[in-house]
Amino acid sequence: MFLDTHAHLYHKQFESDREAMLQRALDAGVTKLFLPNIDADSEEGMHALVKAHPDLCFPMMGLHPCSVGEDNAAIMANIEQRLRAGGYCAVGEIGIDLHWDKTFLIQQQEVFRQHVRWAKELDLPIVIHCRQSFAETIAIVEEENATGLRGVFHCFTGTPEEAQQITALGDFYLGIGGVITYPRGGLFETMQLVGAEHCVLETDAPYLAPVPFRGKRNESSYIPYIAAKLAEATGRSVDDIARLTTSNAETLFRR
Repeated sequence: MFLDTHAHLYHKQFESDREAMLQRALDAGVTKLFLPNIDADSEEGMHALVKAHPDLCFPMMGLHPCSVGEDNAAIMANIEQRLRAGGYCAVGEIGIDLHWDKTFLIQQQEVFRQHVRWAKELDLPIVIHCRQSFAETIAIVEEENATGLRGVFHCFTGTPEEAQQITALGDFYLGIGGVITYPRGGLFETMQLVGAEHCVLETDAPYLAPVPFRGKRNESSYIPYIAAKLAEATGRSVDDIARLTTSNAETLFRR
């Protein structure tokens, strides 16, 4: 049994075959799908998918760092209201992204910190987007971690040293996706050193499809390809990776 801990399956790229795509995931042994929110525009589609498949799809709530702007008060008030109403498995997808634009770094830091504090208050995990911002992101997590915060660094592609810094936080995991299958991605070599003990599996669908589907639309049924590569890197069997990463995800999300 596999879990996909990060998939944007409400995305418009799945409009033509969403139900068939979900069935392919089940056929591949992927039995739970965790859906990160992006912003106000993604909420309706995400909630509709969860309503249609409540035993398969589990929603998160948060504001993606690339959607953070100069004034975020209104959307953050909406997110807080939704989180306090309940029904979410995590606060996410949240974090800091400095790849495209550094204009709103201060606002990203403020928004991220507020999400983290809601997560602590509501006893929810955080699902962290960290792109070219490891120092800025880990600093806030370390500062806010005194009261049992838990979470996952989604789409981990960092160094062994960064992995060690993350796992030293306590109940934090590395989200391993399709990049581990890329010949020059560097993640395979990192995981050879890090091991699989603190890993969960993810696709980030429809993005970052693993080899042999690289460059095409990603989907949750491709999780076994990621598991196989993580097994190869860490010297474990695929069955062992399935058991370990599923247990880690269930511990993290309590689902």
